[in-house]
Amino acid sequence: MKITSDFARGRVKAACRDSVGTLVLDHPERKNAVTLAMWRAIPEALHWLVADAHARVVVLSGAGERDFSAGADISEFPTVRKDAETARIYEAANSAAFAAVRDCRVPVVAAIRGICYGGGFGLAAACDLRLADDTAVFAVPAARLGLAYPADAVGDFLLSLGAQQARKALFSGAAMTAGTLAANGFLLEVTPPGALDGAAFELAGTIAQNAPLSVQAAKLALRAAETGDAVLLADAEVLGASTFDSEDYAEGRAAFVERRKPIFTGR
Repeated sequence: MKITSDFARGRVKAACRDSVGTLVLDHPERKNAVTLAMWRAIPEALHWLVADAHARVVVLSGAGERDFSAGADISEFPTVRKDAETARIYEAANSAAFAAVRDCRVPVVAAIRGICYGGGFGLAAACDLRLADDTAVFAVPAARLGLAYPADAVGDFLLSLGAQQARKALFSGAAMTAGTLAANGFLLEVTPPGALDGAAFELAGTIAQNAPLSVQAAKLALRAAETGDAVLLADAEVLGASTFDSEDYAEGRAAFVERRKPIFTGR
């Protein structure tokens, strides 16, 4: 059964079916540009997907068949980012959205087509896994707008793009193709147009069928290794140790012996 919930007056749509969650930026008339209300809704929507809809993995995409996201909706800037005070409030909402993706308890998979610029690129960089079709194009135009990109999100670019490509993206604002970003490891896979959703949901379905506690422990451990965060490492060790007493570990062993597919419950 599919369950759904809308946020930011329908501009952010969340749904879950068979433990696979979807989070859609629904603003296609502006190339799925993210409004302030949408930035604020992203953490709420992810929390709903994991805590209420019990998603074991989330696929993040843009509405329609053309674009992932053009980034922040610049048409709002004269109001919501007009001076230092309003800019700080805006940046806090921006950073909270990136953190919600980055720190989501379950893996987040980006399915990217068309334009993936600015804050849209930042959301993709915060995801665990990224797939794109060959129409995708990426850029960080902050330097061309006279803005500084949020410092915490710069860390996501450094980790996902690598040091040289991150510097080029942030210093130059130049556009990059899916092929370039597949070659440096930012993208897991590049598909032809029309094949992206199938590839993304096949991957998400595989993740959703695995033991949730095992996947979550792996995500925490990977994040701890990337950042050198001792607290995250300790949390990963605790969660990893808990799997040995879990019902899913018993189920996994039984399924192996009985030569059948395991049915994991996350307990």
